[in-house]
Amino acid sequence: MAEEAERMRVVIAEDSVLLREGIVRLLEEQNCVVVAAVGDGNALLTAVEEHRPDVCVVDVRMPPTFTDEGLRAALVIRDQFPEVGVLVLSQYVEERYASELIGGNPGGVGYLLKDRVADVDQFIDGLRRVAGGGAALDPEVISQLLVRSRKADPLAVLSPREQDVLRAMAEGKSNAGIAQALVVGEGAVEKHISNIFLKLQLSPTDGEHRRVLAVLRYLGT
Repeated sequence: MAEEAERMRVVIAEDSVLLREGIVRLLEEQNCVVVAAVGDGNALLTAVEEHRPDVCVVDVRMPPTFTDEGLRAALVIRDQFPEVGVLVLSQYVEERYASELIGGNPGGVGYLLKDRVADVDQFIDGLRRVAGGGAALDPEVISQLLVRSRKADPLAVLSPREQDVLRAMAEGKSNAGIAQALVVGEGAVEKHISNIFLKLQLSPTDGEHRRVLAVLRYLGT
């Protein structure tokens, strides 16, 4: 029982039986505990209330109308069960849904395109970040949100390199990952991040959420 308690507990909400079972098998192979796998938004809310998982994997479009049932259920979870991480999967980038999900409480949220599930390491890494209170945002989601947010250019105070670092943070990269992607030392990355916090007026009192708040500021949500 102690071993199971340390494993990530997940609820899956996906109406496609084939994809749902595929995600279940993938997560179990990664030593996660799938406490429930359901096919609609109401069942998702019931499962979350009953099991209080570490994180949910939620399809945006589910029965009965296949429009935004999953997204609306995800927003309810964010409001009523803030300790539960929510990772939304979508077939396409839907800017309005992404903005609604990301805005509000910082941390514990992700929005990935479904084809990212095929990259098991990336998917599991994102899921663990969300379960731990971090963020996992698909690069395509970031790009589309930036088209909107850059119209007002809210980040003009940041240097181009600082914006590169913040974009990498938005993609969920660690300091080491950012250093590797930008071909710089980790010390330089830490300095850039400190400057970003300073320029965006995110004080140390914002604690561990500063990184997520910086990303949200970047996305204009």
